[in-house]
Amino acid sequence: MTSDPIWQPLVEELARRKRAGRKLEFWLRDDDAVDPTPALDRLLKLTGAFAVPVTLAVIPARTDGKLVARLDAAPHAAVAIHGWAHRNHAPEDQKTQELGAHRPREAVLHDLARGLSRITGLHGTRAVPMLVPPWNRIDASLVSDLGSTGFAALSVYGPPKPASLAVINTNVDIMDWHGTRGCRDHGLLVHAIIAQMRHAFDGGEPVGLLTHHLVHDESAWLFLERLFAVTARTEACAWLPIKTLIGRGIERGK
Repeated sequence: MTSDPIWQPLVEELARRKRAGRKLEFWLRDDDAVDPTPALDRLLKLTGAFAVPVTLAVIPARTDGKLVARLDAAPHAAVAIHGWAHRNHAPEDQKTQELGAHRPREAVLHDLARGLSRITGLHGTRAVPMLVPPWNRIDASLVSDLGSTGFAALSVYGPPKPASLAVINTNVDIMDWHGTRGCRDHGLLVHAIIAQMRHAFDGGEPVGLLTHHLVHDESAWLFLERLFAVTARTEACAWLPIKTLIGRGIERGK
């Protein structure tokens, strides 16, 4: 692995951090879980093999006890709330959005409240009160009401914006949504991770990896396996559970 020119920059960056006595933090969010599937089994097996905690963003309206039973055998998996039904309510000429200003505010907040209630009722202590908006989009005016709805954290994609609750964003998406719709080029992903590591080193957010197990091609699975292998070989890395990050965000907001 260390001789692979694609991965060598990451290996060297991690070695520098280890010499400096600094630990790099990672976390993993995977979106759109509903039912047990072979792809979910593959994700849970892979993350379990490398002791990588994974946060599954689960669609409340479309899931049931079958997923609960599967996750009972995956203690390293946590469950967040992925909107309500992952249904687009925006007009055709606008970006897809479930949690936008296209419906009455009360209706959107009602959906979020019942999504939180359903996921918590199904998954118990495995569930975390974190909202993951479908398509990573939410109307900004709704964010201030998330706390009173029962949420402690929000997670979208990109740089975090100030909010009244903990914001724990992902910042490296492995999928090429606007091109092949498969995995992005591995070399580009490695450099994106290194860029985020350097940002984190300067006091920014940890590396938040975003995956979508249901649409992974073989290149995506290979990338994850190699990333987990590289990070497992050094004490300079830590893959954090989402509850740790939510706790930190709450403390910072006090």
